[in-house]
Amino acid sequence: MVDLNATMLAMMINFAIVLLLLTKFAWNPLLKILAERQARIAGQIEAADQERLAAEKLRAEYQQQMQNAKSDAQSMMDKALKQADNTKDEIIASAREEHARLLETAQGEIARERQQALEDIRSEVVTISVAAAAKIIGQSVDEKINAKLVDDFITRMDAGKQSGTPPC
Repeated sequence: MVDLNATMLAMMINFAIVLLLLTKFAWNPLLKILAERQARIAGQIEAADQERLAAEKLRAEYQQQMQNAKSDAQSMMDKALKQADNTKDEIIASAREEHARLLETAQGEIARERQQALEDIRSEVVTISVAAAAKIIGQSVDEKINAKLVDDFITRMDAGKQSGTPPC
């Protein structure tokens, strides 16, 4: 069996004293340090979670702003394209109106010049006809009567040309 002697008893007392001293001066401060460390780590984890939530919120806001910017840009592009189409249509309509106006003016001018040319030719034909008739007859005929006769003849020719019947 175990023999209890004074040395053993002194060792046990020394062990108990060391155990009490270690508990008071080492173990409790060590537990306190571990508890503080655990609380600090828990606080850091909580702070990290809050920062993560804030970052996710900022990211969501950023994505929403990007989406709004994209939709605004698309809206502006659509508006600009529509305005360009409207401007194009206005320019085309204006060009068509200008074309029609110029064509009408040109046609009117051509008709006036044609009429003037016909009148000039008619006058020249009357003068040449009177001169030719005077040479053929050998005498001078009243110019007013001759001009009226030739003019009537030309008018009948124009009427015959339009109706398709010969003038004579």
